Amino acid sequence: MFVSPEQIIEMLDLAPQMSVADFGCGSGHYVIGAAKKVGKSGRVYAIDIQQEMLSFVRSKAQMAGLSNVETIWTDLEMPDATRLKENTVDLVIISNILFQAENKNQVMKEALRILKPGGRLVVIEWNIGEEKSKLGPPMDARISPQNAKMLSEEGGFSFVKEFDPGEHHYGLIFKKP
Repeated sequence: MFVSPEQIIEMLDLAPQMSVADFGCGSGHYVIGAAKKVGKSGRVYAIDIQQEMLSFVRSKAQMAGLSNVETIWTDLEMPDATRLKENTVDLVIISNILFQAENKNQVMKEALRILKPGGRLVVIEWNIGEEKSKLGPPMDARISPQNAKMLSEEGGFSFVKEFDPGEHHYGLIFKKP
């Protein structure tokens, strides 16, 4: 089974008034679920470098009657990319984008900058070592759980736990001190 955004959002204990940033939101799988969970008093930032994805997310949010989704067009590998204030977000989701980022440290820096103290970072990436699988990026482009953990910890996060987001991926949760 592929990643189930609904199950992952459920597992993350989101509550009304929380704010969530989805780095590399793509078509908004996490955005819509998170927006429903945090409610009208919460906020979800859908962040992507592809404007057409952000347009799609805006349409999806409108069709679902969600007014708490804000799209941000940016390159997450740039300093202060999201233009969000420091220490303002409760949760950052980084799903399937680390393997394609050249400046992974900058992506982590931005997550750390915008997260509130005690805020959580969720990293979901493609498994390593599924040579038989035709799904996902080439094996040599993927980032191992150990590397993702090292990258996050070097970026200032502390490891909380690992979780199973689905057959072809691994999931890690970190916390900002």
